[in-house]
Amino acid sequence: MKREHSHRPPPPDPFTGASSGQKSKMWEEAEPDAGVDELLAVLGYKVKASDMVEVAQKIEQLEQVMGHGQEDELMSHLASDSVHYNPSDLSSWLESMISELNPPPLPPPPPMEDPFLAPAESSTITFQDSPSDYDLKAIPGNAVVYPQIQPPPNKRFKPASSSSSSITSAMPVWGSNTVESSRPVVLVDSQENGIRLVHALMACAEAVQQDNLKLAEALVKQIGFLAVSQAGVMRKVATYFAEALARRIYRLYPENPQDSAFADLLQMHFYETCPYLKFAHFTANQAILEAFANKDKVHVIDFSMKQGLQWPALMQALALRPGGPPTFRLTGIGPPSHDNTDHLQEVGWKLAQLAETIHVKFEYRGFVANSLADLEASMLELRDGEAVAVNSVFELHQLLARPGAIEKVLSAVKEMKPDILTVVEQEANHNGPGFLDRFTESLHYYSTLFDSLEGCGGSGSPSQVSNQDKVMSEVYLGRQICNVVACEGPDRVERHETLAQWRARFESAGFEPAHLGSNAYKQASMLLALFNGGDGYRVEENSGCLMLGWHTRPLIATSAWKLS
Repeated sequence: MKREHSHRPPPPDPFTGASSGQKSKMWEEAEPDAGVDELLAVLGYKVKASDMVEVAQKIEQLEQVMGHGQEDELMSHLASDSVHYNPSDLSSWLESMISELNPPPLPPPPPMEDPFLAPAESSTITFQDSPSDYDLKAIPGNAVVYPQIQPPPNKRFKPASSSSSSITSAMPVWGSNTVESSRPVVLVDSQENGIRLVHALMACAEAVQQDNLKLAEALVKQIGFLAVSQAGVMRKVATYFAEALARRIYRLYPENPQDSAFADLLQMHFYETCPYLKFAHFTANQAILEAFANKDKVHVIDFSMKQGLQWPALMQALALRPGGPPTFRLTGIGPPSHDNTDHLQEVGWKLAQLAETIHVKFEYRGFVANSLADLEASMLELRDGEAVAVNSVFELHQLLARPGAIEKVLSAVKEMKPDILTVVEQEANHNGPGFLDRFTESLHYYSTLFDSLEGCGGSGSPSQVSNQDKVMSEVYLGRQICNVVACEGPDRVERHETLAQWRARFESAGFEPAHLGSNAYKQASMLLALFNGGDGYRVEENSGCLMLGWHTRPLIATSAWKLS
């Protein structure tokens, strides 16, 4: 079931639409006004330190005016128009608001003698979202930071509707022991700060590419501040990218990025949370099953053994094959364990127990290798009369960190003479030479992935997802972000490339596409119904390959290949 979703064409990217000269001007550090309070300046207000007492008194006066007696009439007056701004000149703006409301003269606030003043009951006020044309849209949430936008004349507050994005705040009533009453509170929607956050991320990446570390350091601090103002996906994604940028700026590279045991644990949680790995395993298994039709002896060589999650389903399908199951041999390849445990052998024992239960003749061998490039066909004990399948899920892109490694592996695969080679890779280009382009692509890619995680396991989904699975899945993706952004050279192993790039590489190495059948497409679509009812996910066929995406963005691609 191929899902179509209404989607407006994205507007021009604001980060590439401007010239480099305009960009550099946009992000030049401005000298702060002399005497302006720094904390309020960060929030977008220009208030001199010497005026703080006067501003505080005006805020108190305005609060008393807005809660003074004729509340219904006053709120009707205030609701006459909508506000779309926050003033930067706070003192003048407060003065104008007080004069517009035309209250009776107010005495100065009395000194606070009673330490137990009654707090006001909180209520909410919001600003209406202003339209924005940005490729990477800010995800709405609760904001606590005020954007710096100059106010148009004669605009007043409007009470928020119940559906508006808002925050609440309780403010004390100075010098009053009366009963609690509702007080309107100024609020800013997070849309504007979301746009500023994206600009800051892009500007920081550009400063890193230009090796302007002083500017990059200042911007990465601003990113952390702006990220706190966001909620949901935008906050999580910005936090991971800010950490990755900070590591690159301060050269605090992740320790032991190849800790395979922890990486496998995170991937298991990712497997449980969302359909990407299940889709990868299912579509690859379907291609392998079709290639093994009518074969009595079959041998799968798995480049990505890990926890062996892919193979129980294939073994059960082989057990149900008309005429009985074939003899099934599995060679699982994985990195050495850091705690000296024989992890691959443990996985093999579990699979052997399953094979015995379902009456499949099973033979297993775990093969430890630091890199797939160290493999040779002669090491794998290939036998005459066996149908061979080579399987790789999210592994081949790591070879691109070593010059010549991918060519060596594909040459070894050719020597194995497989009936089929199945490959699953991320549908992204995170291996370009320019840091800024790589950063921009990864920002869009992982924003979409995080957004899809939020839609997994909801109340209407047949598949419930635990909070632990979701949090660990975010950590799994966060480690990838850190590697893409912070690392370089052989340490940068998350070098994802697009299906078009892999297709050109395989064809030049002597392989041709083996089209995935319509059966795989239909059943993959049915699989997605287990995740949030399938809403948001989309399967596409692309020249015999299958892609899984979130809304309009493809995220992973399964392809099958045979010798030319």
